[in-house]
Amino acid sequence: MVLARRSPPTARVTQVLDFFVSRQGKRFGLSEIARSLGISKPTCLGILSELAHSGYLVRDPIVKTYGLGPALIAAGRVAQSNFAASDLARRYLVGLSEQFGSTCTASAVVGDQIMVLERTGPPGAVKLGQLYPFAPPVGLMYVLWGPDSALSRWLRKPATLPMTIDEGHLRKIVSEGRSRGYVVESLTPAGLRLHALMAGLAAYDLPEQVRELVAEMAMSLGERIYLDADLSSPEPLPVSLIAAPTYDRDGHQELVLTIHVGQAISSTEVALRGKALAAAGAAVTQALHDR
Repeated sequence: MVLARRSPPTARVTQVLDFFVSRQGKRFGLSEIARSLGISKPTCLGILSELAHSGYLVRDPIVKTYGLGPALIAAGRVAQSNFAASDLARRYLVGLSEQFGSTCTASAVVGDQIMVLERTGPPGAVKLGQLYPFAPPVGLMYVLWGPDSALSRWLRKPATLPMTIDEGHLRKIVSEGRSRGYVVESLTPAGLRLHALMAGLAAYDLPEQVRELVAEMAMSLGERIYLDADLSSPEPLPVSLIAAPTYDRDGHQELVLTIHVGQAISSTEVALRGKALAAAGAAVTQALHDR
């Protein structure tokens, strides 16, 4: 596996924040912080000044000490909301895993990546904490149930793989997915290989194996998602996974709940799983936000 590139300047910023968090709200001066972290005073001052300007730290102008700022409260509330949602979602995922004998997950966009926050059911390829790049062609279902502006922003992100976009087809997928309440992704060898290879990679840190898949991925974005006409087929459908959303207090998409299928099942079975998953998403939203 190729590791994501590290950023020493960013690491120093997180060192400073960790320094304050570990000291439970106490305040410190520039010299003591720089000495404790082994950072030069000019570098440390630049970090402290920027964090104070952004509200992540506060500076006492009289004694010239720094402490944790109010911006961290807002950030903490958002993070707490995400993880509270995933914790509640787990209760419903356990029931779905028992009902269908499948691996189920709850995941969300964390920063610029997709992270698996909860996992239930039998052992499988999906692991708790697994990361995926949040950039085309990966991540459509994380914006599908949100506003059109979120979809547009995702489409504008630099793609992790060369691809084509059939706007008309994509809009149909989005419209039907919103109306149905869940989406069904087809099971293809190329799609499975791509999903496995991209796990744990930061966007754009792609190994040569992934680049070799480009030829196999010569399809429009969204062609891996079944349309309503496909889901009425009398023949069993090869299904990779089924996904449905939960929503936050403001009505924005929050989590993606997923049932991993990995086999061909009838359209009746697809609908049974999809409706159960959508109901679980609605129950999580209702329990957390009374919506």
